[in-house]
Amino acid sequence: MSNITKRALETSLKNLLLKKPVNKITINDITEDCGVNRATFYYHFQDIYALIEWSCEEDARKALSSNTTYDTWQQGFLNVLNAVEDNKPFIINVYRHVSQEQIIQYLYRVVYDLLINVVEECAHGMTVRDEDKKFIADFYKYAFVGLTLEWIKSDMKTPPKEIVSRLSELIDGDIPRMLEKCRLDVPLSRT
Repeated sequence: MSNITKRALETSLKNLLLKKPVNKITINDITEDCGVNRATFYYHFQDIYALIEWSCEEDARKALSSNTTYDTWQQGFLNVLNAVEDNKPFIINVYRHVSQEQIIQYLYRVVYDLLINVVEECAHGMTVRDEDKKFIADFYKYAFVGLTLEWIKSDMKTPPKEIVSRLSELIDGDIPRMLEKCRLDVPLSRT
């Protein structure tokens, strides 16, 4: 029941965002549109921004689902971009009226979770320091988020599939190569 209520509040917020900016929407607006009382809203969320964050995280979780491996990261990132595009009015409104830092931090979390899984998978069987794996994931996180923010800023004109295709082509094989350079053990082929 809790997720049903949260989804209903999210739907109301997204409907309202089609009509006015997020900074003009009140909790009263959301609860009236949803048909619940303010106490119900506050039972689930601290404020409107907590609802926005929950909504974004749920969309990202669904978009990534099981696409967090070396062979499937492209589909995971494509799903994230498609989810952003599907929620364009919501995303553009939030992008323009919510702290940019809040959006960037959210994207960093989502993209890092995708990338660290890929890095960990590629490092399987190697001895690589955790800080090196984190550094590699962070490097790509900044690139992916930068591309995503620029894409949002330019009104999402480029098809998501094109972005992922170009990115995939550009970085194909780079993570395993980076991990090889960070290895602490010597693979048999090096001796």
